[in-house]
Amino acid sequence: MAKRSSLSIRIVEGKNLPAKDITGSSDPYCIVKVDNEPIIRTATVWKTLCPFWGEEYQVHLPPTFHSVAFYVMDEDALSRDDVIGKVCLTRDTLATHPKGFSGWARLMEVDPDEEVQGEIHLRLEVVPGTRACRLRCSVLEARDLAPKDRNGASDPFVRVRYNGRMQETSIVKKSCYPRWNETFEFELEEGAAEALCVEAWDWDLVSRNDFLGKVVFNVQRLWAAQQEEGWFRLQPDQSKRRREEGNLGSLQLEVRLRDETVLPSGCYQPLVQLLCREVKLGTQGPGQLIPLIEETTSTECRQDVATTLLKLFLGQGLAKDFLDLLFQLELGRTSEAWEGVACLRVAGMRYLHGVLGPIIDKVFEEKKYVELDPSKVEVKDVGCSGLHRPQTEAEVLEQSAQTLRSHLGALLSALTRSVRACPAVVRATFRQLFRRVRERFPSAQDENLPFIAVTSFLCLRFISPAIMAPKLFHLRERHADARTSRTLLLLAKVRDCGRRREMPRWVLNKGPYLDCAVQNVGNMDTPASRAKEAWMEPLQPTVRQGVAQLKDFITKLVDIQEKEELDLQRTLSLQAPLVKEGPLFIHRTKGKGPLMSSSFKKLYFSLTTEALSFAKTPSSKKSTLIKLANIRAAEKVEEKSFSSSHVMQVIYTDDVGRPQTAYLQCKCVNELNQWLSALRKVSINNTGLLRSYHPGVFRGDKWSCCHQRDKTDLGCDKTRSRVTLQEWNDPLDHDLEAQLIYRHLLGVEATLREKHQQLRAGPKTGAVPTGPGEALGDPLAQLLQVLQDLREAHRASLAGSPRSEPSRLLELQT
Repeated sequence: MAKRSSLSIRIVEGKNLPAKDITGSSDPYCIVKVDNEPIIRTATVWKTLCPFWGEEYQVHLPPTFHSVAFYVMDEDALSRDDVIGKVCLTRDTLATHPKGFSGWARLMEVDPDEEVQGEIHLRLEVVPGTRACRLRCSVLEARDLAPKDRNGASDPFVRVRYNGRMQETSIVKKSCYPRWNETFEFELEEGAAEALCVEAWDWDLVSRNDFLGKVVFNVQRLWAAQQEEGWFRLQPDQSKRRREEGNLGSLQLEVRLRDETVLPSGCYQPLVQLLCREVKLGTQGPGQLIPLIEETTSTECRQDVATTLLKLFLGQGLAKDFLDLLFQLELGRTSEAWEGVACLRVAGMRYLHGVLGPIIDKVFEEKKYVELDPSKVEVKDVGCSGLHRPQTEAEVLEQSAQTLRSHLGALLSALTRSVRACPAVVRATFRQLFRRVRERFPSAQDENLPFIAVTSFLCLRFISPAIMAPKLFHLRERHADARTSRTLLLLAKVRDCGRRREMPRWVLNKGPYLDCAVQNVGNMDTPASRAKEAWMEPLQPTVRQGVAQLKDFITKLVDIQEKEELDLQRTLSLQAPLVKEGPLFIHRTKGKGPLMSSSFKKLYFSLTTEALSFAKTPSSKKSTLIKLANIRAAEKVEEKSFSSSHVMQVIYTDDVGRPQTAYLQCKCVNELNQWLSALRKVSINNTGLLRSYHPGVFRGDKWSCCHQRDKTDLGCDKTRSRVTLQEWNDPLDHDLEAQLIYRHLLGVEATLREKHQQLRAGPKTGAVPTGPGEALGDPLAQLLQVLQDLREAHRASLAGSPRSEPSRLLELQT
């Protein structure tokens, strides 16, 4: 049994933000922190007070996390970025919203006394005395304190207050991981109602000391317990009255906390086997459970359930059969084939990056002015053409058409060359869809429908949205500027084209359609798909030429035989799957002493399920390997260690078992967390994973973080191996997918029972299946029995696990 917590985060938009620049505007972006640890940075939206981000993330966390905070910042090129405001959601707040928090939240001012983090290690005991008992407080150490000084650290000390008396520890200079090991005693009067307050402060020579957090204890409870020792989370000072703030604007968020208790694999086998059997039987299955699940799924969670089901059947090798079943069910209906979209999202993202990535990169790098609408041409934005002569409107339009034709041609060429690069499950899905549509519409006048069905998924729901919003498909780190956005928009411009007679409505995904070059090619240049605006006409020759290319591509895509697919899969299976790759900077040490003279060198890194390797270039034959099995931890490094907040360390053992550390510098917080997540996921099952580590470096004769002189010291901070970001290329987690399906079915169990009652005959229509014998031969009854068994398994697991109660001594004062 394993407890897993995750946060689904969607940062939608902001409104009415204050102007931070002299231009009367701002350049806002968001930083997301979990327990004061930055894990996400959105793209910057330039020159606006009402930014739209629309970015989605899923973060896996330990169940002990406390809060998630959203900081809205204003990016500045020449000075430190300004903090506009923040929204903080505690774990308790999120737990009160089972369907998630969704809506607008007012930005609050960032109060330094509330920006606390970290924990303090204390030992408290009541010591009997000859005259009176004494309260003994041992201040041992602290970890992960907030850095308050420019050097990226603090100079912490601790004040202990009780009954009007105050005692202080010594000051530890330049450390967020101080160790004091100092003890204080106070005379304790029986029945005293005073609280013991332990405060951490950052000492400053010139300005006032900075507050780092506090812990307050109830002395009466301590008297009853006699002794208590442990790590206590530092809390903000909320005793001061909050002063009135100006209007800082609002942030629209969607945040959902999901806590799942995942049982051992064997518990889910009956559910998985039952669903797999139904898929294998197809539409002639006795109970048709898949249609019932689809029917009872609400619109708001339809896509989530579709993705989870697809992942479940991908793990069982039945994705093609599942999608084929859905295609058969959807043909003739007016609803859309929603799992096909999920298939592309789950299995086709790497393929999308390979096909579309170079075209998107070229558009971003060229930054050409592109406009086809004469009413929107701004000649002054284009520049001059030869001998400093301003370009005419006609020249701008012709040059723009030529640029778009070039991009479209490059995309079509990349597609036609990508048949064998297309994932096997995606090819099989398209082959089944093509065959089913052709069987359903066999007449000659509908000969284009199978091609349109395939391209409606490939172009309309995958390639065109990625062209319009490359940041949301992980093709770019930042949103496009205004000029680049217009180029992308003309390649994939949204138009409401209404219903089309050429194809069934389920193919078209009711609502907006792309009246653009890419989608017109995808629609096989049917009359209803041609450009409505006359100014789009210059692209039509390229569209007509692309139709033949795309038809040839689809023909080859759906004609690949099963044997050829198996041969290709065997070839790929001999290679270690690539998890992540890209350039990073590795720390190189020169001289005899460790880290005496250092520099970072740019190398190309590749992470597979076997090793982390790095070389000078991606094609270099000579590379250095760190075996995956030897990795013991992947953690962040303190900013002060290398004057950078984007450095991580990979702690591993070499071939003879000696501990080693590689320091890697990333370009931004997102890249840092993506690499940390990837390394943690692939090494999560390693033996010998560390539970603690040093966030600093061993420089000279001591650790820079806690100042300990023993290089082999176990570490002053706890590792965070369970904090990861979900990525599109993550390996499947079969038990979690089965648990999520079970959780969904529990939510619709009442509806399923009503359906079962309607299908059963006789006087026992209200009865519940009581065992395998009664459910035998009735798939829906079997499903209800499986749900009942899983419910009992969860109850047994909860009854057998110890509950983690909060300390009775800790009493926060507000």
